[in-house]
Amino acid sequence: MKISDIQYRTFKEVEAMERFDLKSMPKKAKWYLQVLAWALSIPETFIRGVKIEKVNMDKVKGPYVLLCNHNSFFDFKVATRAFFPRRANYVVAVDGFINREGLMRNVGCLGKRKFVADPAIVKQLKHTLEVNKSIAVIYPEARYSLIGTTAILPDSLGKLIKMFKFPVVTLISHGHHLHEPVWNLIKRKVPVKSVMTYLFTKDDLEKLSLEEINDKLRKAFYYNDYEYQLKNSIKIKGDNRAKNLHKVLYRCPHCSSDNTMNSENNYLFCENCHHKYYVDENNKLSEVNGETKFDFIPDWFEWQREEVKKEIESGKYDVEIEVDIDSLPNSTGYYRLGKGLLKHNEKGFVLSADFQGEEFKLNKPVLSNYGVHIEFEYFGKGDCLSFSTNNDTYYLYPIDKKYPITKFHFAVEELYKKTNEKSTHLE
Repeated sequence: MKISDIQYRTFKEVEAMERFDLKSMPKKAKWYLQVLAWALSIPETFIRGVKIEKVNMDKVKGPYVLLCNHNSFFDFKVATRAFFPRRANYVVAVDGFINREGLMRNVGCLGKRKFVADPAIVKQLKHTLEVNKSIAVIYPEARYSLIGTTAILPDSLGKLIKMFKFPVVTLISHGHHLHEPVWNLIKRKVPVKSVMTYLFTKDDLEKLSLEEINDKLRKAFYYNDYEYQLKNSIKIKGDNRAKNLHKVLYRCPHCSSDNTMNSENNYLFCENCHHKYYVDENNKLSEVNGETKFDFIPDWFEWQREEVKKEIESGKYDVEIEVDIDSLPNSTGYYRLGKGLLKHNEKGFVLSADFQGEEFKLNKPVLSNYGVHIEFEYFGKGDCLSFSTNNDTYYLYPIDKKYPITKFHFAVEELYKKTNEKSTHLE
């Protein structure tokens, strides 16, 4: 079925469906499919003028773990060129397998549900490195960056790579968010650059502590596409620079409303207090008729985080919204179960519903999710967030189309940090 189709199924019908196989070992990419992957990926990187700087890569021997930042689908094509002519196994979210699971597995992909602890992934990645002798490609941010800046990395990442005892390489790309921001998929002509760095040797992983490894990883993963744009004097000409920017800059800095921002062409504006910002060719912001509160897009974005943090610390953060619920049990597609109620507060998420008389309730405590996956206008169905169990992934679409889905992005991360700090102090 088409991914954009809404397919209604009863809860019992979905529960009876076969689950996505998360445990099978990754295959070594079929040679003919690997050639096809190169043919589909590498030419576009040359057309786009991709520059790949390699740091100490001549010293890397044999299989290694490749950690990449994540801004758009273009990331995969650049990675394919970066390690050409080597083969790889890729960790890919289950939604990437829809209607093409056989192809994805034969090209070397292994499936995972986002933000869910999965012991099988360790065995699968070890198989990649030790048996397939392939590169293990991981996108540890686990979602596209919303604003072209580093997303939170899990503390478990250092433990994972230390366990493998294989070399670790990073591939950090700059400009991919500017080229195709997740909130506006109109591709722009932007010069892009990637830096591929041999970050840890086997000896480094044995000698360094987990804290030292994670600290070095976080420093290596720093990127900011809007800084990159200004430093390189990149101009984005034409229309629609601000189209859908209100999806991520949802809170008005003038009247503090959370659901009255909108955008059109190169303008971002509030429908409540009528303040209007122009987005110029440098992606700099300026208020058309008054005081400019923020002239740098990431600053506005991070200010919203602080506002959500204040709500949490004051005990005022408590969300309760009605949502449409889609289930993704396997690679055959999404199934609409019906409507439900989503609550989110200092205890985490609670999703509840009544499906044809069948009571459904799912609890996701704060510490079970260090981040959350959100999508904008997902296949024409609207904005949504998703979270998973080991057996299913639920895509939740607010009935209120004006609800700022990005607010969940901040709330999940800030609640996790606050709760994690408390747990650490109690140990």
